[in-house]
Amino acid sequence: MTGLYVNDLTFAYGTRKVLTDLSFAPLEPGKLTALIGPNAAGKSTLFRLIAGLSKPEAGRVVLNGLNLATLSTRERLKRICFMPQHFSANAALTVFDVVMMAHKQLRGWRVSGDDMQTVAAVLAQAGIGHLSAAYVSELSGGQSQMVSVAQALIRRSDVYLFDEPTSALDLRHQLDVLTRMKSVMAERQAIGIVALHDLNLAARYADHLILLGQGRILAQGPADKVLRSDAISQTYKVEVETSSGPRKDLTVHAYAT
Repeated sequence: MTGLYVNDLTFAYGTRKVLTDLSFAPLEPGKLTALIGPNAAGKSTLFRLIAGLSKPEAGRVVLNGLNLATLSTRERLKRICFMPQHFSANAALTVFDVVMMAHKQLRGWRVSGDDMQTVAAVLAQAGIGHLSAAYVSELSGGQSQMVSVAQALIRRSDVYLFDEPTSALDLRHQLDVLTRMKSVMAERQAIGIVALHDLNLAARYADHLILLGQGRILAQGPADKVLRSDAISQTYKVEVETSSGPRKDLTVHAYAT
């Protein structure tokens, strides 16, 4: 079966159950999926299980018919690229250094002229070429997030997981980052999953939505189907209305109850 899916994943931190018998239908190559849900719904935990950083109590993660648990750590790293929510890097390194390290992580550490050009091009495309020589300790939260996205996209993987990559960005940079992610997934025929809190960004950029709440998948499918479902209001505990603008973009309006 083509695509990425999870089947009956169960996971707990000690006695606290986080995910219970969680499954979602196969996600298609070339598409961007938004993983939505309230705080503490289990989004980051799900990403860690897919990436192989945590081991489920039960269930499996399958990519193109292959159970990823059968792969070595190195092989799983090649197939799954995970951008965590919090950026971390040696403060003594420059932006150019940390993106180069991501580029060379699974390729050997000898740096060529082509490698230098590739990193420079990725930083320019991300709009952070001017930060190339800056130390990561000097970056703002938003700049750090943009560097983290560049680190992820410079790698060639089958699956990309982005955990709240736009939370520290202003509106223009949110749009730039999500536009680039969507374009890269289509160009590489890769599977992208991005955790988002902004339902309007999810509606605008995602080909597919997964709503996670209380450790379970509550709804999944196209944006207009998921965002118009009763599960949205019930999960977020707000009144939700949707409308379509002149360009037929779906807009989400939320009201406190």
